[in-house]
Amino acid sequence: MRKVKIITDSTADLSKELIKELDIEVLPLGVNFGDDFYKDGVDIDTKTLYELVEKNGELPKTSAISPGAFILEFEKWINEGYDVIYLGIGSTISGTFQSAMVAKSEFSDDNVFLVDSKNLSSGIALLVLKAVKFRDEGLSAKEIKERLEKLVPLVRSQFAIKVLDYLHKGGRASGTQALVGKVLRIRPIIKVNDGVLDVYKKPMGTMIKACDLMLNDFLDLVKMGKVDLENVMITHSFAEKQSIYMQEFLKTNNVLVENLYISEAGCVISSHCGSGTIGILYIVNE
Repeated sequence: MRKVKIITDSTADLSKELIKELDIEVLPLGVNFGDDFYKDGVDIDTKTLYELVEKNGELPKTSAISPGAFILEFEKWINEGYDVIYLGIGSTISGTFQSAMVAKSEFSDDNVFLVDSKNLSSGIALLVLKAVKFRDEGLSAKEIKERLEKLVPLVRSQFAIKVLDYLHKGGRASGTQALVGKVLRIRPIIKVNDGVLDVYKKPMGTMIKACDLMLNDFLDLVKMGKVDLENVMITHSFAEKQSIYMQEFLKTNNVLVENLYISEAGCVISSHCGSGTIGILYIVNE
């Protein structure tokens, strides 16, 4: 049986250390400020992104990975004796998955396998972690794809947004909504449902209140035995205080997570949600 190479993209928001540990490959999406092009996580980081937004007074445009980049990556690993499996940002959120499909058509169906995560950020990362586990158990790329596709609808991703400016500038909230939200201190919680980003709740007040809503929803599911506690992700964009609060909440409530990962949102995700965003992501059992 051929070896398996797992490929994801930069929107999975995995740290460089974890990427190396997992022995996976990550392809970067693009970040564009006018004529200036950057590779997400390669030649621009989130701190620099926010500095450029402040300097330019506008948000960057993000761009999908090209079919050509996928072809080169797939070909590289196939020639080295691997079957490849790609899972990255959901098909309804970015054109990246469509690019991967175009690239796949250049190869045998027995060598390239694609999984539509229908998710973003650490929702993808959770699936990547499962893929690595299945790979290390000796499953083939085809078997890994089949298992992952059963897990896709079980991933729960939600984020609390601190400021509405980025949603407004990105065309995801009207000027009136942004103004009212700022006055009322609304911290919308965005949940990913089958590849679509929906507003789940609209708490008013501090970000801690928004964190409590997400955490208590999670805790209720844990008490009912409905959460896979092998891997849980807390992901944020410059929300260290809230990240620590979430970790302490889990500890105080004796939630025994086998692997609790704290990750920072990369440039593509941060350019759409803004500084202060934080979420908790996990897989349910049913």
